[in-house]
Amino acid sequence: MAVARERNFTRAAEVLRVAQPPLSRQIQQLEGELGVTLIERGSRPVRLTAAGRLFYEQAVQILERVDELRSMSRRLHETDQTHFSIGFVGSTLYGYLPEVVRRYRAARPKVEITLLEFTTLEQIAALKEGRIDVGFGRIPFDDPAVDRLLLRNEKLITALPSAHPLLARRSPLQLADFADEPLVVYPKSPRPSYADQVLALFRESGVKPSAVYEVRELQTALGLVAAETGVCIVPASVERLRRDNVVYRPLAEVGAVSPIIMSTRKGDESTEIKLILKLLRELYRKEKIAFGA
Repeated sequence: MAVARERNFTRAAEVLRVAQPPLSRQIQQLEGELGVTLIERGSRPVRLTAAGRLFYEQAVQILERVDELRSMSRRLHETDQTHFSIGFVGSTLYGYLPEVVRRYRAARPKVEITLLEFTTLEQIAALKEGRIDVGFGRIPFDDPAVDRLLLRNEKLITALPSAHPLLARRSPLQLADFADEPLVVYPKSPRPSYADQVLALFRESGVKPSAVYEVRELQTALGLVAAETGVCIVPASVERLRRDNVVYRPLAEVGAVSPIIMSTRKGDESTEIKLILKLLRELYRKEKIAFGA
């Protein structure tokens, strides 16, 4: 970078406070390692080849990133603060995740927590890129760089318009009751997603909705239910979300469940991940929920 910026070996050597011959040898060694010519020989001032320009541009970005990391590390040291990022699918906010986060904050008051809403698929990418430290999703997605832990299988229930005739029944409803009914599913993308779990449940039961409306998020789906556009299958914890003109009813099917899966980077045994697991187990024990079932 010094040679490219100064466009002269002598001045670059002065900036770096080294002798010129060792600098020239280092450039030659770098070219040998890369297998390309970086500098046009004999050019005055120094000119970079196409490969040299590409290498220089990438080197600038890398060193800027190193400077950012140094600055970030200094700030963390100065404030004695750790960052911990949690990815989640929207429906987990109606379950036990908020209580786990509350307890984590109490146990780690100096840790700066970031909560980011991602689909399960987006969480996998975010984990590998280091944008989040742990993810809570619903899709059993395999990736060799990610460890997955089933926390529990959550029962599914039905969200119906408040004037729906099936609400007159006292017994749990069955998927067969929704044959030829419009069905609202979410999220629309990216796929695979929770929407595919619901659609697979209908296929396995041999039930075909009259129409399928795909929407981006849970709140939109419930809005369509309230507008009597269709019915929606949601996790049981969503019942805590009270909405005008929407009524929830249980499903009779034993297999009508959606997993809640905790994802971490492969082999991550950090103190923070261990604490999250400890808090989850304590909460599940208190609520008498079987861990992993």
